[in-house]
Amino acid sequence: MEKIAKDVGDVQSRLLDHRPVIQGEIRYFVREFEEKRGFRETRLLDNLNKMVVETNEQAIPKCAEAMHSHLCDALTRLEAANHMIQRIQQRELEAQQTNKSRLQLVGEKKIDSTSENNAVKNTSPQREVRLVVSVVENLLFSIAGY
Repeated sequence: MEKIAKDVGDVQSRLLDHRPVIQGEIRYFVREFEEKRGFRETRLLDNLNKMVVETNEQAIPKCAEAMHSHLCDALTRLEAANHMIQRIQQRELEAQQTNKSRLQLVGEKKIDSTSENNAVKNTSPQREVRLVVSVVENLLFSIAGY
């Protein structure tokens, strides 16, 4: 009788106690989910790795080369503009010195210094200054266009 009670208890526990079956199903579901998720994440990481490699091998060298060529061109243009401005400044300084010397010489003769001063101000160095300023502005706008 004891054996029958044990067998009945065993059958009852198998019929009514579903924990082992449910735990097995849960373990199976979790294992499948992790595998699929792992594959998906692996594919995503592989795609990201490919994009990074392509960027490092192709895009970055092209950008660096373009930047270098444009910067060299801009530097050359700025140096030329700087040289032109220095020449104009020197001419303007010489014109001012000649104006001072003329005014000192003419001061004794009582010539109208204002009319001569206005005539000297409108000479070619000032026109050159305006021209260089417009050239530099055009240069800066063309550099900003890159």
